[in-house]
Amino acid sequence: MSSPVIFPFKSNIDLDKNSSRHLYLQLCDQLIGFIKSGKLAPSTKLPGSRKLSEDLKIHRKTVVAAYDELTSQGWIESIPAKGTFVNHNLPIINPKKLANPNKPVSSKNISGFEFKKRKNLVIKGIETIKASLKVDEGVPDHRLAPIEDIARNYRNITNKKHYQELLTYGDTHGNFDLRKALVSYLNKTRGLKITTDNILITRGSQMGIYLASKLLLDDQKIIITGNTNYMTADNTFIEANGIIKQVSVDQHGISTIEIEKICKKNKISAVYVTTHHHHPTTVTLSAERRMHLLNLAQENNFAIIEDDYDYDFHYRNAPILPLASNDTQGNVIYIGGFTKIIAPALRIGYFIAAKDVIDEAARLRRIIDRQGDTLLEQTLARMIINGDVQRHSNKVRKIYKERRDLFCGLLREKLVDFFDFETPNGGMAVWVRLKQPYNWDVVMAEALKLNVAFNPEWRRYDNNNLGHNGIRIGFAALNKEEIITVINTLETVMKSIR
Repeated sequence: MSSPVIFPFKSNIDLDKNSSRHLYLQLCDQLIGFIKSGKLAPSTKLPGSRKLSEDLKIHRKTVVAAYDELTSQGWIESIPAKGTFVNHNLPIINPKKLANPNKPVSSKNISGFEFKKRKNLVIKGIETIKASLKVDEGVPDHRLAPIEDIARNYRNITNKKHYQELLTYGDTHGNFDLRKALVSYLNKTRGLKITTDNILITRGSQMGIYLASKLLLDDQKIIITGNTNYMTADNTFIEANGIIKQVSVDQHGISTIEIEKICKKNKISAVYVTTHHHHPTTVTLSAERRMHLLNLAQENNFAIIEDDYDYDFHYRNAPILPLASNDTQGNVIYIGGFTKIIAPALRIGYFIAAKDVIDEAARLRRIIDRQGDTLLEQTLARMIINGDVQRHSNKVRKIYKERRDLFCGLLREKLVDFFDFETPNGGMAVWVRLKQPYNWDVVMAEALKLNVAFNPEWRRYDNNNLGHNGIRIGFAALNKEEIITVINTLETVMKSIR
């Protein structure tokens, strides 16, 4: 063993007697840090407990407790008649000399290893911006969430011993009671013809898109999307090693004629569509194109990933039934969820497909997320059975329709000289195109000065450089006063930059 190290313990150890963490653990933390950094090398002799307690002005028992803890963790060892030493079996650490020793480096910010960085996934969300009013791209108003219904059902479940089994591992397909409730709910509201074997519970629609892409797109397989599309879905397809081919989107939805032309030249693995309210433009896929797309899928044996993210919010007439309701050959993977109905934080979605697809998706899900929140899933099952979800959906649909009408009415009344748009038949956002020569960067910068923030990633709506100059402006999460503020702010901005 070595002789005592000449290390200034007294000046380097700083203990906070007002901290909630015990002094002996603070002492442990700092000594471990000295050992890890190489300042205290293996076999270094440590001061005796009496000496260290005097230097640090703490009780000797505190030092003894710290040494006992460090011994139990294997950091130090006590040699009879010799003293206490840093464990001789620890590896010798030689800290790297920095090229610029005056430049601080923190392991909290910079890793010590290489890893793959995905620049295409870097998004500056609106949540990072400081503003008194933030205008999203179409999400529900969390202030309307049925908190009391959720709390009541959750509390009833957790109070019953019968449901204690929900606290252990469950089926990777998801809570059976929720799957059973969804069979009735989706067959009734969407015209589906499914059983519990056709449902996988997910943590929102995005997990469903990810699972579908991993099942379908490996080895550079082709997926067709619109040339304006939900960009997170596009990023997911690229990460799954797929190749995206794009077709145009008009007032009738995605062009199935162009899809047919691609099918004649290429083997297609999948087509991704948001049939009810296309993302981002909000247009609805026409009945003619729906049937054409289903026929193409059956003729060419490709999958249709139908992302029905806001089916429940259609205002002009009854919602149009999804493609999945007419799927007789098992070509459609139908994805939806409850984040748009209830609140974004309620991460429960569903993945509907033929049983063999569901079983394989459940196997894949196991390695990325063993299972969902079983208690929350059971709670949602009860809310569906009790009619809580349906009542809430009917309630907020009326509120969102009123907000859409107010937003579009004011936009048309005050800003028609600057913006082009169509009042959407449903959904939570308006596709707004800024007229030339105005620029969204200027508009958003000026609006931010007035404490109103818009989505800073507006360019991702036009990754293909179509020049449509459009963005989604959400109205659902804005109450009447907030909508008036947004429109008045835009009016002030546009008149100032005219």
